[in-house]
Amino acid sequence: MQGYKNVERVKPSGLDLVDRLVGVQRVTKVTKGGRAFGFSAIVVVGDSNGVVGHGLGKSKDVASAIAKAIEDAKKNLVRIPILNGTLPHEQKGKFGGAKVFLKPASHGTGVISGGSVRHVLEAVGIKDVLSKSQGSSNPHNVVKATFNALLQLRSAAVIAKQRGISLDKVFNG
Repeated sequence: MQGYKNVERVKPSGLDLVDRLVGVQRVTKVTKGGRAFGFSAIVVVGDSNGVVGHGLGKSKDVASAIAKAIEDAKKNLVRIPILNGTLPHEQKGKFGGAKVFLKPASHGTGVISGGSVRHVLEAVGIKDVLSKSQGSSNPHNVVKATFNALLQLRSAAVIAKQRGISLDKVFNG
């Protein structure tokens, strides 16, 4: 979450957060005594009203890996600008080999996206959006690429404030 100018961190207290399990991976470590199995889980939590976070949890069993991931996600909550149930503008995000393109859609379109991107967008509370995931389909990198795109979004009010002009001039100038 570092390197973004307009990131607004949010405290989890008082929020009605819903968690969505993006993926669970079984990890095998081969030792001289045989194979040791562990699990890693990636989870997205959000309040469906612009607040979202993602987390990774690792453990020897699935349930505790998911619980750790949820706790980690609650520590990384950020606010995303939403405009009438969609995005303020189109945006590209990249992380590792994963690339994500998000485009605002008109009312009634729905969330047109696949897999990991859908989990993140639904947790944020975006109702109408078009998206395309390119490159790597690794859920960890796709989630982080989606967050990269969402954290670059700026509302018209923020742009007007940064430029020191009125909100009308942003659209007319």
